[in-house]
Amino acid sequence: MQKVVVFCSSSYTIDPAYNEAARLAVRGLCGLGYGIVSGGAVKGTMGVVADEVVKCCGWHKGVLPRFMEQFLYPGLNELVWTDTMAERKEEMRKETCAALALPGGIGTLDELIETHVLAKLGKYDGKIYALNVGGFYNPFKALLKHYVDTGMTAAEDAQLISFPETVEEFLDMIKENG
Repeated sequence: MQKVVVFCSSSYTIDPAYNEAARLAVRGLCGLGYGIVSGGAVKGTMGVVADEVVKCCGWHKGVLPRFMEQFLYPGLNELVWTDTMAERKEEMRKETCAALALPGGIGTLDELIETHVLAKLGKYDGKIYALNVGGFYNPFKALLKHYVDTGMTAAEDAQLISFPETVEEFLDMIKENG
């Protein structure tokens, strides 16, 4: 089974449209036969993702640092404990064919950027997607353009991240490219 790592928010105070996009993306991925790897927590969008995997009878691996065990989502198919956040990110990406960053906070941005850097260095082979719900990632896209324009990042490296505007566009991309 191919797996997609989903990076997302732990916040409860976000626009409901982001959680709805998470539900639809996970439902679509499960329908295509993908397993889901996530942060394994009940908080915020992570909990929404986990709930949707359960509803879809999908496969779900959660990766959680031991110091966050109080947030563990019950009912994961597989659970991996880590000691640090760095180990968590590495374990989450392991054996995945794609990474999907949903709208999220600084932690999600950290996961997205680290995955991008690893892809640039040839250490992550999966496709990288940032679901640009309601233009959420437009400021990040502008920053990447600035890096390209100033010579800090090569244009081909900036293109390692795809920014689908809708869940449907994301699902079409993953069907075509993995």
